[in-house]
Amino acid sequence: MPHDSRPLPELVSFLETLPEPHILCDRDYRIIAANEAYRRSCADGASVVGRTCYEVSHRYSVPCDRAGESCPLARSLSSGQRERVLHLHHTPRGEEYVNIELSPVRDADGEIAWFIEKMEPMHVARGVSDHRGLIGRSPAFQRMLELIARVAPSDASVLLQGESGTGKELLASAVHEASRRADRPFVVVDCSGLPETLFESEVFGHERGAFTGASARKPGLVEAASGGTLFLDEVGDIPLGMQVKLLRLLETGTYRRVGSTELRRADIRLVSATHRPLKRMIVEGGFRQDLYFRINTFPIRVPALREREGDLPLLIASLLERVAPNRRLALSAAALQALARYPFPGNVRELRNVLERASLMCDGETIGLEHLAEDLLYPEADLDLTEAGASDRESAIEPTAPVLDLLEVQRQALLRAVRSHRGSRRELAARLGISERTLYRRLKDLGLVDHGAATLA
Repeated sequence: MPHDSRPLPELVSFLETLPEPHILCDRDYRIIAANEAYRRSCADGASVVGRTCYEVSHRYSVPCDRAGESCPLARSLSSGQRERVLHLHHTPRGEEYVNIELSPVRDADGEIAWFIEKMEPMHVARGVSDHRGLIGRSPAFQRMLELIARVAPSDASVLLQGESGTGKELLASAVHEASRRADRPFVVVDCSGLPETLFESEVFGHERGAFTGASARKPGLVEAASGGTLFLDEVGDIPLGMQVKLLRLLETGTYRRVGSTELRRADIRLVSATHRPLKRMIVEGGFRQDLYFRINTFPIRVPALREREGDLPLLIASLLERVAPNRRLALSAAALQALARYPFPGNVRELRNVLERASLMCDGETIGLEHLAEDLLYPEADLDLTEAGASDRESAIEPTAPVLDLLEVQRQALLRAVRSHRGSRRELAARLGISERTLYRRLKDLGLVDHGAATLA
């Protein structure tokens, strides 16, 4: 350690000239100085000098690396170089993701004495429930978000690969919003919805008379995205004949409208997405290898909802605000438990649909099991209990605790629905979205026929 641990006053004064939030801290994580931008955006205007950076940013009592996170200061001490990480910080506006860039400052003896930390909020993502942007706290979500933060400021082509319904268009928009092109157009091309006969005209545009029905000149989506970002959704569905034209655009930055000999120049940043296995398609001859290398400069794997452990409650709260903005809806503990057990093959898109239906079924403020669709309580992955008797179930189903709990959840859901209903069995079946015959079999299989006999005709 240096004998004089006081930083130069010129260094402290320099921080105040910087528009982004900056702090100066020592090797013990103690904040020596903070500029006005930091005090305003991260500390609600209050002084933070003398406090530790991990206490201010994270409310931790120990440094980040001892709390399960990646600490840029510890990494910089080890590497002796500048370090960058993405952290979830407490701010006056709530928890926000922040890009941290930490640079070591050496004393006259060449030893690291201080660190300058620059913070850039990632406004497209939050760690708390919110009706805007990306939401999540799970490790899988944070790994994905860190990659987005890394690549967004560049012009590198990004390939988002993940299952349907994981929110790839939202992620592509996040890349655009965090780039230097954020104030220019973000244009979406739905490749799965464009047949080959229309693809070239829609993407590159056409001249008047280029083909039957072309009564006027039409600019293409590439031209519409000039200066901004072109997002090719489901890029694996692009016809082979059009793949070569797209490759030419990416390699030369030029294209022609259909029916024109004029060479046009394109200034676009490309983001692509697919749920299809492109490498397998290359082997099978369905996708060009050279195009794959062009669009795959920076691949990002988008995790499925079932991989985002702990994010479900955050997403539920956010989606309920979107599907029922004028109501204060929440899920009961049993309903949340049922959703947590469901695998969600349709991912976040399916979750939104589930919650929208449940909000329509619910008249109060709490969504219970009786408001959830039947296929959530009886997922296809489980044995069809409507066709099997009790003895069959005992021999066919391994008696593990999760299965037994699920049966009890199903039983309680139907029991609650029956007890709260004051009409016919047909009306209850309609309310639950199932047939009357199916309702009877559910009641019988779960031992609820007696419960329903007095109130259901």
